Amino acid sequence: MYTIEMAYARMRELQDLANRSRAHRPTAERRAEDRASRAAHAEKR
Repeated sequence: MYTIEMAYARMRELQDLANRSRAHRPTAERRAEDRASRAAHAEKR
């Protein structure tokens, strides 16, 4: 049986992986992505 706890643990693993891969990227590339991300969020509102 697949429980909420298992799903939550998997979600945390994926989040940790995403954070780790983001931390290794160059700062300029990350800034460009943040700007694009903010622009996308602004369009939704």
